[in-house]
Amino acid sequence: MQVTQLPVHWNIERILDDLDEHGFTLIDAAYSEQYQHAVVGECLQHLQQFRQAAIQNGVVSDIRSDHILWLGPEFTIADQHSQTLLALAQQLNRAFYLGIKDVEAHFACYNAGEFYALHRDNPQGKNGRMISSVYYLHQTWQDDFGGQLRLQDKHGNWHIIQPQPNRIALFQSDLLHEVLPAQQQRLSITAWLRSDHSML
Repeated sequence: MQVTQLPVHWNIERILDDLDEHGFTLIDAAYSEQYQHAVVGECLQHLQQFRQAAIQNGVVSDIRSDHILWLGPEFTIADQHSQTLLALAQQLNRAFYLGIKDVEAHFACYNAGEFYALHRDNPQGKNGRMISSVYYLHQTWQDDFGGQLRLQDKHGNWHIIQPQPNRIALFQSDLLHEVLPAQQQRLSITAWLRSDHSML
């Protein structure tokens, strides 16, 4: 994966300080409107290819009801986001010695009523996921649309993060979190910064 440069308006010091202090951070107005519009278009273009995330090897889980589509370099617009996260990983490695080597990502769609119950992306260090991220794609959003990220920070305090358009939420993959039921279609790119190489 080609490493790109971080957007110049990202406040890297604040991102690092937030992650160090609380275990999570938010990046608002992450990208240009042109990029946001383009990546939403790419997502919507492939919406028919999404599959139920709850079905793994034919087994249905009741912990989640969203739909996903794993991303690769053929998704040229979304891959720019993955490249940006990989550039951010270099900063995180220098600051926290995380040893991040790769990014895995998928589009996610939460239709009305869909959710993801409380879980950790890397429970007790069982996989290589170090930092989780959610980039919210939809063009407009209102608080009563639901779909919020409910997250417990590293001190045990709970936070409700609104899925505002063009916002990136970054958090430690071992933190407990959930996606509250959506009332409107909610689109995002979920990605993990890994200390091993993705099997995708």
